[in-house]
Amino acid sequence: MSTLTIAGLRVEVAGKEVVKGFDLTMASGEVHVIMGPNGSGKSTLAHAIAGRPGYKVLGGSVTIDGVELLDLSPTERTRHGLFLALQHPMEVPGVRPLDMLVAAGAVREGLAERMSNEARRVELRPDVLERFVNVDLSGGERKRAEMVQLAILQPQFAMLDEIDSGLDVDALGAVARRLQEATTEWNCGVLAITHFRRLLQELTPTMIHVVSEGRVVATGGPELAEILEKDGYEPFRIGNK
Repeated sequence: MSTLTIAGLRVEVAGKEVVKGFDLTMASGEVHVIMGPNGSGKSTLAHAIAGRPGYKVLGGSVTIDGVELLDLSPTERTRHGLFLALQHPMEVPGVRPLDMLVAAGAVREGLAERMSNEARRVELRPDVLERFVNVDLSGGERKRAEMVQLAILQPQFAMLDEIDSGLDVDALGAVARRLQEATTEWNCGVLAITHFRRLLQELTPTMIHVVSEGRVVATGGPELAEILEKDGYEPFRIGNK
């Protein structure tokens, strides 16, 4: 069993501290869900962990089994067991998914067949994977293609920023089911950032964390999603606690 630990993470964007001491620990095979209002630092957290330029880490650490990911390049973070899916997957003209996966550490032999098999599992036409990465793909196709990448790389932990954004009911179901299957197929830990409880109809959370002003302010089981749906985020805002 592996452990992902985010400890005291502080992140600045455009001169403003947005993530202000974020703490979370989870084990492989678990599903943790981060929820919170707009502007609470959820996406900033994902971008900083991804190593995206413009997101300055002021302090804290992100480790997998004691290996500090913040000292590594984005590619090295992937090779150390972290998969990051951002809300708006970027187009990569001139690069095909197969070559990208090889660069990330996948074995080339038999890879095309494995990709096709995984595409069918998330109801994605395999020929879509022959295009350049995310070029001329719909939002649903991009998210399904990310699930193919996830299944090929089989990371220890997958961090997903609003994976449900822009998905119709069928696409959301396919993506959420594949994530749930990953938790048992290779004991993948899933850290999902979302606004909506509908994702949790297929993806069963171990823990739910509510974020306000860049830090975790409440943690609970699946019942916490029901409370959020009923009462909203206002009772959890730092000024109201």
